[in-house]
Amino acid sequence: MGDTKKEVKGNITCYEDGRTKITLNTKWCKGCEYCVVFCPKKVLSMERGKAIVVDLSQCTRCMLCELRCPDFAIEVVKLDEAKES
Repeated sequence: MGDTKKEVKGNITCYEDGRTKITLNTKWCKGCEYCVVFCPKKVLSMERGKAIVVDLSQCTRCMLCELRCPDFAIEVVKLDEAKES
């Protein structure tokens, strides 16, 4: 995962690398794997029936994972754009 910071608070896991932040709610994730299938760079994978980030540095921030999640269990934030606002 390189310089990725991982923070776990209860059911919420945040992955951040200064450019991108991906937040996963494991309570809401039902393990459908849509986020994994739709990710063009294979940033996500499944572990024990839940989505995890395996390589945040490859994330293009296309947000297909967030858009395809039927349970709103994943959020992608473009941190460098947020700082410019």
